[in-house]
Amino acid sequence: MTNLKTLAIAGALTVLPSLALAQDAAPSFDEVGPYIMTTLLFLVGGFLVFWMAAGFAMLEAGLVRSKNVTMQLTKNIALFSIASIMYWLCGYGIMYPGDFNGYFAVGDLFTSLEPVGLAAADADLGYASVASDFFFQLMFVAATASIVSGALAERIKLWPFLVFVVVLTGVLYPISGSWQWGGGWLSELGFSDFAGSTVVHSVGGWAALAGALILGPRIGKYKEGRINPMPGSNLALATLGTFILWLGWFGFNGGSQLAAGTVGDITDVGRIFANTNMAAASGAVAALILTQLMYKKVDLTMVLNGALAGLVSITAEPLAPSLLGALLIGAVGGLIVVITVPMLDKMKIDDVVGAIPVHLFAGIWGTIAVVFSGSATLGAQLTGIVAYGVFTFVASLILWFILKSVMGIRVGEEEEINGLDTSELGMEAYPDFSKG
Repeated sequence: MTNLKTLAIAGALTVLPSLALAQDAAPSFDEVGPYIMTTLLFLVGGFLVFWMAAGFAMLEAGLVRSKNVTMQLTKNIALFSIASIMYWLCGYGIMYPGDFNGYFAVGDLFTSLEPVGLAAADADLGYASVASDFFFQLMFVAATASIVSGALAERIKLWPFLVFVVVLTGVLYPISGSWQWGGGWLSELGFSDFAGSTVVHSVGGWAALAGALILGPRIGKYKEGRINPMPGSNLALATLGTFILWLGWFGFNGGSQLAAGTVGDITDVGRIFANTNMAAASGAVAALILTQLMYKKVDLTMVLNGALAGLVSITAEPLAPSLLGALLIGAVGGLIVVITVPMLDKMKIDDVVGAIPVHLFAGIWGTIAVVFSGSATLGAQLTGIVAYGVFTFVASLILWFILKSVMGIRVGEEEEINGLDTSELGMEAYPDFSKG
């Protein structure tokens, strides 16, 4: 028995060094913690931004007339799905090609992910997983396409619009996005756009403006020198959509911190959340007050878009400002919407949901406002605004013109009067109610 005990003790002593070595080989949380936390930030931020797709769908469904609701819902789920495929196919590789000349390059096509069950010891870990980064970045390109959808509602054919989405999400957005977020020439110049007031929102706004010019206004919108209001079908849905977008924006801006592995990083995410909320609130209040002063009555649609304009405005720099600064930035965004919506109508540019004032004009303002936080120079910011505007507007104008010539982009007069739900899709969102 004594010999057996001796052998057991000797065996245990032999095994202990190997156990210690195995313990030493396992990475500590200090080593893998930043990777884990940043990956988690991308995943949480990504599904919050994904929820914005529902927000865009509800906002647009509420602001179009009842005879066009099904079309808007169809466009929104289709454009998100197309964006998901195109960004995997080529968009991500174009936007993040690695080393390139700063203007255009094609990196890896058909984005590949890490192997199943990746262990820390098996790979040289970056700042986050490729899968989480791809997932997070994908949500931004889908949001860009949604901006175009709302502006061109109620008169555009489905399939030409979806062809435009293919090119926008797979080529145009990734090229211009690489200039700033892919380490391109604007990044080197000192242009600053934290989460995409210009890279995302103004790009969508420029594409929508080009489409609105080529497409023309809805029948009866501008007649005999008058602007004829065409009220939306469901303001409850539009309000719900706005709140969903407001919620999703915490992921949009918060996730753009791109790091959560230190006390400083995660504290900054909290600061971004607070500033984002303040800008939305002040944008809504500013629109609330200005519509009362201008029209003697509050306009709910303006208040909703005022909140969204506040969000777009703070997106270029949601970290640096104080809460007072965020309030002022968002309030100016809300004022911009109230002033520019009627301005577009006077120019006979028909934007059904107010996407161009919210995303383009407020996006430009937000990009300029970065200067006040000391994060960039005015010259760099104006250069970026002009570069994105010229490239996106001209490329979109050419693409819309080609689609108009080859496929036709506008439904016929009778189809537009009857509504796109029945003429394009053969189904109505509200079959038990009369058309509006």
